[in-house]
Amino acid sequence: MLLVLVGGVLGGQTGAVIAFVLAFVMNFASYWFSDKIALAMAGAKPVTEEEAPDLHQMVEEVALLARVPKPKVYQIDNESPNAFATGRDPEHAAIAVTTGIRRLLSTDELRGVLSHELSHVRNRDTLVMTVVATIAGAITMLAHMAQWAMIFGGFGGRDRENNGSGGLVVGLLMIILAPIAAMLIQLAISRAREYGADETGARIINDPLPLASALEKLEAGVQRKPLDVDPAASHLFIVNPLRGDFVAGLFSTHPPVKERVERLRRMIVTIR
Repeated sequence: MLLVLVGGVLGGQTGAVIAFVLAFVMNFASYWFSDKIALAMAGAKPVTEEEAPDLHQMVEEVALLARVPKPKVYQIDNESPNAFATGRDPEHAAIAVTTGIRRLLSTDELRGVLSHELSHVRNRDTLVMTVVATIAGAITMLAHMAQWAMIFGGFGGRDRENNGSGGLVVGLLMIILAPIAAMLIQLAISRAREYGADETGARIINDPLPLASALEKLEAGVQRKPLDVDPAASHLFIVNPLRGDFVAGLFSTHPPVKERVERLRRMIVTIR
């Protein structure tokens, strides 16, 4: 609905279709190769069963509980504690952990983190976020197209003739506000998927407390040692890998850790 509204105002039906197709092609390519792109951006390397038998065994056990195939296992050589999962579907999934998270967390806490990540795989969150990114990208493209059209005098010519400055003002407002609205919707859905993965992960291992404890440790650990990673990949991780201030937190893809922990601890009544 938002895409149709913005397309109609900024570029008409043709503009909306063009922007959607372009955004779809780019995001589909990103989705199809999401595992390779994400792992490369994070500097993750494959780790064999001989190199990390305990980690592989834990991933296999949690994958069995989650009823998904065991994903490929990767490790990021970094002391900042974090983890993420990626892949276009459960059959093409990968999970990556930092060396820092393996040192920081207890066995039960790391198990809770793995259950959260495998929940993303089971819930096909990569697909959901790709669809959302396609729509958000199309809206942003429409705004850019309208901006250039205005610069070269092609946008809103008929509106200016018929409606005076009113059409120009509406166009300017849409150019400014439409990408912001698209971003806020994308952030809201991303945060909702994190809450969902927390809940599903807790139910997979039948205990919300290890993940709640892990999240608290991870937040403190990241504040001490942020992960040097491309901000475009920050949404993949279980906690925001970048140290941020209050303003940055408002536009974070992750919900506040405090709220996530409180939700998990309230689950103890329904699980046990």
